[in-house]
Amino acid sequence: MKNINSIAVLTSGGDSPGMNAAIRAVVRSAIYYNLKVYGVYEGYKGLIENNICELKSSDVSNIIQRGGTILRTARCDEFKSPEGRQKAHQNLKEKGIDGLVVIGGDGTFTGAKFFSQETNIPVIGIPGTIDNDLYGTDYTIGYDTALNTVVEAVDKIRDTASAHNRLFFIEVMGRDAGFIALRSAIAVGAEAALLPEVKTHYEELKEFLLANNSHKKSSIIIVAEGERHGGAYNIAERVEKDHPEYNVRVSVLGHMQRGGSPSAFDRVMASRLGVSAVKALINGHSALMCGVLKNEDVLVPFKEAIKDTKQLNQALLDINKILTI
Repeated sequence: MKNINSIAVLTSGGDSPGMNAAIRAVVRSAIYYNLKVYGVYEGYKGLIENNICELKSSDVSNIIQRGGTILRTARCDEFKSPEGRQKAHQNLKEKGIDGLVVIGGDGTFTGAKFFSQETNIPVIGIPGTIDNDLYGTDYTIGYDTALNTVVEAVDKIRDTASAHNRLFFIEVMGRDAGFIALRSAIAVGAEAALLPEVKTHYEELKEFLLANNSHKKSSIIIVAEGERHGGAYNIAERVEKDHPEYNVRVSVLGHMQRGGSPSAFDRVMASRLGVSAVKALINGHSALMCGVLKNEDVLVPFKEAIKDTKQLNQALLDINKILTI
C-alpha cells in the first residue's frame, strides 16, 4: 500500500454537467484528509504539458451549480503512446504527486488503465458522461441533467406538434447507448423510440404510423443519434416520402444536452463519487472506477467498466412498448 500525501484531479473527454461538483468534492475531501491537491487543466494534455496547479478550498467555491468543467477538457492523442504517458508521469513525480483522480468516460478510463499499469501512481476514476453507458454503476455524472434537458425541450416541441398536427422526429445523444432515448421517451410520452440496442425495421415504423394516423393528432418519435437507424433526418426523409399525410419535422437537440446547471441528483452523485475516489486512493486502491449500484458505493476495475456492456433495463423497454398504444 502506497502512502498518499498529494493527489491530482483532471477531467477528460466530453464534458458533462456535474463535473465541477465532482472536482469540488475531490479537492475538499483531499484537504479534509490532510492531502495536498492539484488540478490538471485540459485533461491528459495538461499532464503532458505540465499544466498543473495546486488548488485550495476557496478555488472550488461557487462551482457546484456550474455546468462544464473549470479544469477544462481536451482530447490528447499523445497520451495514447507510452512516450506521452511517460512525460505525464515525470511531471507528476516532479511535483510530488502520488495519486490521480480522473473524471470522464470510457476513453478517459482506457488512458487511465494504461497509465496505472506503466507507472507507480495509483489512479481512480469517476464516471462523468451523459450517456450513462459505463458498466458497474447505475448512474454516471451528467446523465440525469441531460435527461431533464431533453424532457424540457421535448415538452416545448410537443406544444408546437399539437398546435400544427405534426410528426416530430427528435434526435438525442447516445450513439451506442440508448439510455437517454429510452428514459426520455417514457418521460415525454413519445409514440416511439429508436434505440441503438434494438433492431427496428423501417417496415415496423411504417406500420406504427399507419395504425396511429387515425387517432393521434401529433406524434413524437425519439431517435438515438448514430448509424443504427440513420439519424433523425434520414428517417424523417423516408417517412415524409412514404407518408405524405404526415406533416413531418425534425429537431436535433445536439450539444445542448451536455450543458446547463447540473440537477440536484447529479450534484449529490458527483459529490458522493468525489469523496469515494479520495477514500479509495487513501486505502491503497488503483485502476478502479467509483460507482453506485443499488445505492451502495462500489469500486469497479477499469477493464470491466470499459469492456463490459451495460444493458438497457428490460422493464423500461416493456413499459415503453405498453404505453405507446
